[in-house]
Amino acid sequence: MRLVSILALVLFCTFTVEAQQTIKRPKLIVGIVVDQMRWDYLYRFYDRYDANGGFKRMLNQGFTCENTLIPYTPTYTGCGHSSIYTGSVPAINGITGNYWWDRDQMRSVYCTEDKTVNTVGSTTSAGKQSPRNMLTTTICDELRIATNFKSKVVGISIKDRGGILPAGHSANAAYWYDGGVGKWITSTYYMNELPKWVNDFNAQKLVDKYYEKGWNTLYPINTYTQSTADEKSHEAKTLGGNKFPYDMKGYIGKDYGKISTTPMGNTLTAEFAKATLVAEQLGADDITDFLAVSFSSPDYIGHTFGPNSVESEDGFLRLDKELGSFLDFLDAKVGEGQYTVFLSADHGVAHTPEYMTENKMPGGRVFMSDITKQLNAALNEKYNITPLVVYDDNYQFGLNHPKIDSAKLDAEDIIDWIVARMSKDSNFARIFSLEELNEVPLPVTVRNMLNNGYYKRRSGDIQFLLKPNYIDAWSNTGTTHGLWNPYDTHIPLLWYGWGIKQGKTNRETYMTDIAPTIAALLRIQMPNGNVGQVITEVLK
Repeated sequence: MRLVSILALVLFCTFTVEAQQTIKRPKLIVGIVVDQMRWDYLYRFYDRYDANGGFKRMLNQGFTCENTLIPYTPTYTGCGHSSIYTGSVPAINGITGNYWWDRDQMRSVYCTEDKTVNTVGSTTSAGKQSPRNMLTTTICDELRIATNFKSKVVGISIKDRGGILPAGHSANAAYWYDGGVGKWITSTYYMNELPKWVNDFNAQKLVDKYYEKGWNTLYPINTYTQSTADEKSHEAKTLGGNKFPYDMKGYIGKDYGKISTTPMGNTLTAEFAKATLVAEQLGADDITDFLAVSFSSPDYIGHTFGPNSVESEDGFLRLDKELGSFLDFLDAKVGEGQYTVFLSADHGVAHTPEYMTENKMPGGRVFMSDITKQLNAALNEKYNITPLVVYDDNYQFGLNHPKIDSAKLDAEDIIDWIVARMSKDSNFARIFSLEELNEVPLPVTVRNMLNNGYYKRRSGDIQFLLKPNYIDAWSNTGTTHGLWNPYDTHIPLLWYGWGIKQGKTNRETYMTDIAPTIAALLRIQMPNGNVGQVITEVLK
């Protein structure tokens, strides 16, 4: 009898201990993507960042992966956001560019376009968007599955693709900015009407208030010694000029899109993220929620003025303060040490070619639209059919296969002719048929990146690679990104908060490692197209 009592007591104690041992998780995961942030910005402006700002706090109190790379091309916004959150690559998740040539539909397709849904929040077509073109789950989807959809997930970005793709297929909401009307909107994929709090936020007309203040440098302009002189000829005049100060009053009530090309676009995004967290009660209980925030303005500023401009430097000094304020807000609302943050980028950016050449380094502009016109004219003269080249995006050419088939032409012959002709162009480092990708002499790293970006039904027929710091240009101003080079693919990766060690690693890590690392932190399944690895050094 005594033995039975002892066994019963042991079983009771064991059950009690096990019942008390629950899996611990943070209350909130915050994913931050800074659109077009090169890794070197962390240190190029380090001495000027605020001691209480976001970058120094995450670098010194969190964990930094110093050698994080993008493992595919093309390095564009849609691909970057989807690959961070899917732990995958375009060859698997299907987001092969911001746009791609769809071979089945014979047209260019935008990465988040969805003609089956409608705009919610404005009368424009800017809300006809959803994540349906993405073929895999994101880490946000997996969190929703793991908690039987009790976790709340919201994506936010000025750009539609920056809010939609990270949040995944099962998100509670994704919001983006309609520059046509100056409002945050969504689509019927998520809901049929905006919540009252979003309407209230829009009613504040913050953009008009930002325009009233204009954009001047945060500090005296003569202290911006990490930048070139203000007002360079290769800087675009998107804001009515290309030098400080920028008077924005003329845009009040008229042009709500200009805010994106100023640091106030980041402020608008941060304020909306704070309002979202409060209204949706993210991180308010013990079920982990996920807030995915993308800051789009650095990309607009970088494309317009270049990475060495006073505008870009000022934008990052201001973003640093914005991030610091946001972390303070999380401490107050969620609780210090109760949330986990990661910060990364979707891609980097090339120096403006003019910056390179004026400093005696190689660089140039290649106007692919003009080259395509010349190609089609020559092909029409040869075959009496036009256009045969219907696509020249993502550093690829795509052919008009229905016309080729109806004329009973040999597509391989046309491809060979184009490759032979374009190989004579000194701006091109390589050009070849994508069907022969694994036969062409290429460095292994570059070949792997091209393979990781290739999904046949959403890719072209011919791949071309430009020489380093030669860019696919649309004008004689600004700059861009998109290829395999380190300036496009070396990105920051910072970790901070619950479950994160303090320290750094210099070993090679990848954008695709972010999602499985979060999965390991939360002890949930990784996304279903994941190819990344857990960064074990990050986790306590």
